[in-house]
Amino acid sequence: MGKLTSNPKLLLAAVLAVAILFTSVLGGALGASFGLGFLGGPIPLIQLPAEYIVEIGGYQLMNTFVMFWLAILVIFFLIFLATRNMKDVPGRWQNLFETFFEFFIELAEKAGGGKKGRMFLPVVTAIFLGVLFSNWLGTLPGVGSIGRIESLEEFAEIKIAKELKAHDESDLAKELKKKGFASFFEDYVVHGTDDHDIDAIDEAVVEFMAEHGEDKLVVFTGSSGVGLIQLGKGEQYKVRVNQLIQRPSDFHNESAIEDFIHAVENPEVRPGVAPEEDQDWTAEDIADGRPGLLVPFFRGASTDLNTTLAIAIFAMISVQFWGFRALGFKGYGGKFIINPIKDPIGAFVGVLELIGEFIKIISFTFRLFGNMFAGEILLIAMGFLLPLIGIIPFLGLELFVGVIQAAIFSVLTLIFGSLAILAHGGHDDEHDEEHGAQGSQVTEEGAH
Repeated sequence: MGKLTSNPKLLLAAVLAVAILFTSVLGGALGASFGLGFLGGPIPLIQLPAEYIVEIGGYQLMNTFVMFWLAILVIFFLIFLATRNMKDVPGRWQNLFETFFEFFIELAEKAGGGKKGRMFLPVVTAIFLGVLFSNWLGTLPGVGSIGRIESLEEFAEIKIAKELKAHDESDLAKELKKKGFASFFEDYVVHGTDDHDIDAIDEAVVEFMAEHGEDKLVVFTGSSGVGLIQLGKGEQYKVRVNQLIQRPSDFHNESAIEDFIHAVENPEVRPGVAPEEDQDWTAEDIADGRPGLLVPFFRGASTDLNTTLAIAIFAMISVQFWGFRALGFKGYGGKFIINPIKDPIGAFVGVLELIGEFIKIISFTFRLFGNMFAGEILLIAMGFLLPLIGIIPFLGLELFVGVIQAAIFSVLTLIFGSLAILAHGGHDDEHDEEHGAQGSQVTEEGAH
């Protein structure tokens, strides 16, 4: 305490730290319960599937796909820096990459029983760098907080199409996605004559309102289609779907359907609907803003199950390739396919080994996905509880976890590859030949 009071700079730093912490607590979720929460932002929508950010010629470009290719571009750029001016006395980037590859070369040779282990290097190092930078880029500012606004119309279109599919109306769901919300309801309800279609759409809308009527939409300011998570616009500024629209009372009433279409296209608070106790907006806020959901332009690639599954499949296909290349079809296939008449126990073990190859894919996939998706949720939660400063210590943790996960994924691939090139029975032919040669030499020396 004496050192603190005798050092003005240290005392000032301590006061500032306490003030920032106090401001963060009052401005976050805890402060919001006392009517403050002036720094809190709305909680982003957490969902497992990746979201598309733009549709190009019918192809939906996913935000995790963009992030993965950004990671690849960063890797290529760093490789360019390391190799553009190679010297005997390496520079900073060249020295970094030489150290990196020397480490993996030594690791591969130890795992593979000599220089033949180097065949693992291209795949193992590519997996390590790809996973590492995919994880690290997911912690950058703006990831998950800047994106396009998914309007109420698009939200309703997606959810109603999903309900139509659930009721075995896939053709209507396809038409809804093809025509768009307004045109679809105009053609199939207002001007439609098929009572079956009208009843199916009515049922889908009822299910949509029952399941998603309580869902909250963020009220974004301005008329732009690009949204940003705004500090101070917390959960209390969200509006529920059922405060903006309601199911038409009569689906055979043309006027009621047209009012429903207009309400979805131009969301305003329905007459007579006031903010509830946990809401802090006015009808003017809704009219001047854009109610919707934020679809981030960038999202960590490893938080998408498709990405981790693709890497796992690539890794295990490489393992099978190494096995067949080293042992041949008969030698490697003999690990899994064994004559049950001659060796029933061996045949059973072979089946288990074959099943184990597929289990490795599942294990790879969910190990990486689970850790990175949990990390994303953790950062969101801490940013909600302690705005501005809550995520700082956990960013360091996420960077560390990113390295660990990349190392685990690549090293396990290396281990599985080294096991795949072992002959049936677990013996390495090259090692046996070397051991036999040494034994012969000892015998000859003893004879002399």
